[in-house]
Amino acid sequence: MIDYKPLYQTLIDLKADEWVNLIPQYLEKAFDLKSHGSTADWLEVIEELPDVELLISGLNIGAIKIGEKGNLNQKQRYKLIEQLKVFHPWRKGPYDIFGIQIDTEWRSDWKWDRLKGHISPLKNRLVLDVGCGNGYHCWRMLGEGARMVVGVDPLLLNVIQFHVIRKLMGEAPVYVLPMGLEDIPEEIKVFDTVFSMGVLYHRRSPIDHLLELKGCLQSGGELILETLVIDGKNGEVLLPDERYAKMRNVWFLPSCETLISWMERCGFKKCRVIDVTTTTIEEQRSTEWMQFHSLANFLDQENPALTCEGLPAPKRAIIIANVP
Repeated sequence: MIDYKPLYQTLIDLKADEWVNLIPQYLEKAFDLKSHGSTADWLEVIEELPDVELLISGLNIGAIKIGEKGNLNQKQRYKLIEQLKVFHPWRKGPYDIFGIQIDTEWRSDWKWDRLKGHISPLKNRLVLDVGCGNGYHCWRMLGEGARMVVGVDPLLLNVIQFHVIRKLMGEAPVYVLPMGLEDIPEEIKVFDTVFSMGVLYHRRSPIDHLLELKGCLQSGGELILETLVIDGKNGEVLLPDERYAKMRNVWFLPSCETLISWMERCGFKKCRVIDVTTTTIEEQRSTEWMQFHSLANFLDQENPALTCEGLPAPKRAIIIANVP
């Protein structure tokens, strides 16, 4: 479905042959029809998506835009809505696809708006987005002029949703691979910019995660790290007993000072906090396109400053840092 040759050639030119040799194995395993009960159905729907010549698309706006409402007749539009809903739940977005508004669980554009004025310009940069979901931010990065964007995410549905968007968008130097950061060979040092947003608190070893991110960056490269934090001084960390906001896989929530000390210990320089924002039920919520429980269901119903477990409600920080 996707021509990976431009990606492979770029990595070969950067002496990352080891990764090039691994990627086809991960693709084959992920898209093996026996690997997931829905894979065959998903691929069939993608194959049947409308093939429309795009006159208008937009990557620099909140809802990534593909085509216009008038590009499809009413019958085609109803069918496309049905096809897109096959891939429920849609968590990252929003998207505007031929006038169909995919109102995703997360207003991912709000996060992008908080960081875009602080990062180094992405023009002509090779960018890695770790834990990229369906690739929403990858498209925003391309819209900022990135030479190529590579996203990695181990969840097959996220990768499939990216394939849906890319099929409708057409050829572009954006790729989402079915793997995690830990599957990328160590110390490849090929990327100019690396994003890790909403991943660190899912890692049992945050230090290892930081070192793996550092190993992906070229000398002078930039890391944009976004994660859950708590209020507190250096050395203060929250380790939930079992669940945090009903999530089992949440490990370490540091204070901003603690996080910066971790990053400096790992060798990052010029670490600076550029935003701290409490997540609201307007930014993360259930919608027609994500009908499961969301943030409102995870907070204390009498005190929204706490999670349902009595812990501090989600607060997220964005830290930018560089490697020497």
